[in-house]
Formats: sequence, C-alpha cells, structure tokens
Amino acid sequence: MAIEKVRDYFKQWNIETRILEFQTSSATVELAAKAVGCAPERIAKTLSFKLKEKCVLVVAAGDAKIDNSKFKAHFKMKAKMLSPEEVDHLVGHGIGGVCPFAVNSNVDIYLDDSLKRFDTVFPACGSSNSAIELTIEELEKYSNSSGWFDLCKDWQPVS
Repeated sequence: MAIEKVRDYFKQWNIETRILEFQTSSATVELAAKAVGCAPERIAKTLSFKLKEKCVLVVAAGDAKIDNSKFKAHFKMKAKMLSPEEVDHLVGHGIGGVCPFAVNSNVDIYLDDSLKRFDTVFPACGSSNSAIELTIEELEKYSNSSGWFDLCKDWQPVS
C-alpha cells in the first residue's frame, strides 16, 4: 500500500507520525480541505504528466491550474496528464493519493510558486484518505524536488 511506502520514507526524518489519516476521502482538493479543516488553496495537489518516457509531477496550490503556455515553454512540449492506469504504474501512488514522496524512479518533481504564499500546506501521503502538514521548506526538502517553478495560473499571491 502506497501510504506505507510514504510512512517508511518519512521514517528517515522521524516525521512518519505526522501523517494524518481520515475516516473520509481526501481524494480531491475540496474533500481534502474539508478533512483537514483548511482553505482549499492550502491543499498541495500533485498533478502527474507524461513527458516523453518520463513522468513529471507538479505540486501546486489547490486553487492553481496548469498554465499550458508556461508548461510548454518550460518542458518544450504540451502538457499531457497521465491516464488513471498510468498514474499508479508510473508514479507508484494511485489517483487521489498522488504525492511527491516515495515515488518511483524516473519521476521528476517540480514545486509551483503558487504554494509559496503559505506558511504550511497539506499534500497527500499515498492514499485517498491521508495528508501531512508541512512548511514550505519541509515540502521542498522531503519532496526531493527539482526546485520552484512558475507553471500555474488562476491564483493570486497574498499582498
């Protein structure tokens, strides 16, 4: 089970006990926000895309959407989301629990600037009823990401 992979992954930093498990689904931004008790934009959703022979994950704020022109400019190809069948196989987590932790090899992780406006965010932990509250610095550290990028639209930074 993918949540156990994430729990084992987090043991190296002794934060596995911070994983939250819910009695209800947290598979969508709205459901996760309700389960956690936060605004939907603070949910760190992980979107999966096919990029030639690789899988690319973009972790973005719950209110952000991929900007196709920014994606194409950065990756030199059109954004094409993985099919539900491809997600589990290529990423290592199923739909609703995709997260940037304990993923399969050959997966690159990109953090979107839309998350930087928050002190903490809530990404999933490998299952459709889990999350963990992380600071932005912790998200960067534990996700083993390629860094921060501006790949999304439809969100406004806090002024």
